[in-house]
Amino acid sequence: MMKAKVNGIEINYEVHGKEGAPWLVLSHSLACSTRMWDPQIAAFKDKYRILAYDMRGHGQTSAPKGPYTLDMLADDVLELMKALKVPRATFIGLSIGGMIGQTLALRASPPFDGMVFADTTHTQPPEAVKQWEDRIRIAETQGMKALVPSTLERWFTEPFRNHPEATKIAELIASTPVAGFVGCGQAIMKLNTTARLKDIKLPVLAITGESDGAAAGTRHIGQTVPGAKFVSIPQASHIANVEQPEAFTRSLREFLSSLPSGRA
Repeated sequence: MMKAKVNGIEINYEVHGKEGAPWLVLSHSLACSTRMWDPQIAAFKDKYRILAYDMRGHGQTSAPKGPYTLDMLADDVLELMKALKVPRATFIGLSIGGMIGQTLALRASPPFDGMVFADTTHTQPPEAVKQWEDRIRIAETQGMKALVPSTLERWFTEPFRNHPEATKIAELIASTPVAGFVGCGQAIMKLNTTARLKDIKLPVLAITGESDGAAAGTRHIGQTVPGAKFVSIPQASHIANVEQPEAFTRSLREFLSSLPSGRA
């Protein structure tokens, strides 16, 4: 367990893989932690250098009272990379991680070779904002455990919900600091990159579980970002990298190997 003091907080992070190899930065879902990425860390550490971090308000990272913003969460990534002397990387973000990735990709001269936007979207319509307000109210009044059953229903297909890996994710949800969930939820509510997706100049993989509630948003990103590739994974919902790790990793490997910095 390593920590870096950056952007006013202490960020918990891990570094895996080969020195001198191309860097990957892994950004997890809301109410998760670096542990969400264990299947991909195992798959890629032999040929890549991997930076996995606990997002602001999650895992072992500081959880200050919000609200947070996507720009703030993007700054956390850039400051962490700077502190660890990571000059360039490919960014892989799922759910809010993908929203942070879009924010980074739209910055001037972003230090990235490519972007993976997984199980994510580009805007929050009024009905989604209302859902976030409801979830935040439950978290603040009843605690995170009260959100576990409904979250698992959204995040995994019914056959997978009793799988041991889904149980691990349930434990991550329950242990997420309320302040972190609320702060990041408030950041998500303000998401709106729709009109700017066409301005993203980096190679992009938009990948989703076909049963994910955000699948249409991910598909739109894949169809709108110039030159982007879109992949839909069968028999997977929101946390597709955990529910179908082999299919997710295979698509990720194909994309990474297509980049100038990639390794087969």
